Amino acid sequence: MNKKRIILTLILIIVVGSAGIFIGKWSGMGAEGEGYEELKIFSEAFSLVRKNYVEEAKPKDLVYGAIKGMLSSLDPHSGFLNPEAYKEMQAETRGEFGGIGIQIGIKDGMLTVIAPIEDTPADKAGIKAGDRIIKINNEFTKDMGLHDAVSKMRGAPKTSVTITILREGWKETKDFTIIRETIKIKSVKYKVLEDNIGYVKISQFQEQTANDLVTALEKLSQEKINALILDLRNNPGGLLNSAVDVASQFLPPDKLIVYIKGRKGERTEYRTEKDGLICDVPMIVLVNEGSASASEIVAGALKDWNRAVILGTKTFGKGSVQSVIPLSDGSGLRLTTAMYYTPEGTSIQATGIVPDILVKLESKEKSKAHPVIREKDLERHLKNNEDGIQEEEPKEPEEMVPVEVEEKEDTQLQRAIDLLKTWKVFKELPKAS
Repeated sequence: MNKKRIILTLILIIVVGSAGIFIGKWSGMGAEGEGYEELKIFSEAFSLVRKNYVEEAKPKDLVYGAIKGMLSSLDPHSGFLNPEAYKEMQAETRGEFGGIGIQIGIKDGMLTVIAPIEDTPADKAGIKAGDRIIKINNEFTKDMGLHDAVSKMRGAPKTSVTITILREGWKETKDFTIIRETIKIKSVKYKVLEDNIGYVKISQFQEQTANDLVTALEKLSQEKINALILDLRNNPGGLLNSAVDVASQFLPPDKLIVYIKGRKGERTEYRTEKDGLICDVPMIVLVNEGSASASEIVAGALKDWNRAVILGTKTFGKGSVQSVIPLSDGSGLRLTTAMYYTPEGTSIQATGIVPDILVKLESKEKSKAHPVIREKDLERHLKNNEDGIQEEEPKEPEEMVPVEVEEKEDTQLQRAIDLLKTWKVFKELPKAS
């Protein structure tokens, strides 16, 4: 019975999720509580396997396998992290880990690349969004959990991993042997564009992202920028607190940025605390199908407060909060524990944020692009149950998500620049007398 209690008791935690980070207490269910009969069945099965399986089975392997199976029956963002994967997850939130640098999901029962991270081994090897990963080190990925797949592809720098890829249009698979590196994700890049328009691109929301953004905005302010473009395209999200801190740089004090609601309906609000660094210049936020989770929090807040114009294509649609809960042996659960809502109370789960100005890819860019994958396409995704929300039925995607393109070929960025130029022209027009 002690083993049952170890499995079921969740201790005081530091929660670090792909959509949030906060501290709280989690209590497990005692053996006498609801679900005891089901646990009795598990105990019977556990004993039968131990006694009768053709080879000796390690108890920890059986327990880990059972937990993985339990979490895999939930939504696609919940899962089990063994001690090694848990440590890697902590490193990832700091923006540094050993691996090949891809974001993956499950689509049509197959492990699928959502996007390679720019300038990583996977990106350099030619891995593309929409690629199906058939094998990892010659092990078939069918029925392999998302977190298992991540764990197998990560590892010490200078070691190799072979992934077998099937790409749309290919008649047969192809092996890619990739040397792992220390993936250091520089989450904030910035520069000054023509006509003193500031440009900031955020690739992920990590622990240092908000501090890096402050540095970028201070330097852009020294350049006397008169408008700003915030690029959140292909940003898969990250830490909730980081998203809140980023959005706070563009809003006045005491503005609601996002609130989350758990299973029992309890509401937790996240607000700005002081004046942001840049609250007065015209601003455009670029988004696309790869803008997810924390990216959608920032875009949603700036849209609801009419602080920025949202331009691009509809976002990914991930409106759930994951809590990573450590267990007593160093492993952990990544568990979906809440849904988040924009300041106006909108849930974007499986629906995404619709831009104020829709700008799709030009035909010459489509030739460089790959199929779109959104939250609604992932198996077992949580439905959006808000009143009046009509979630689209999953279908074979007609839209395409772009690879990185040159600035002059980036029609979305160029449209943003043109709009800000026009904004400036109209602002400076003399009033009719």
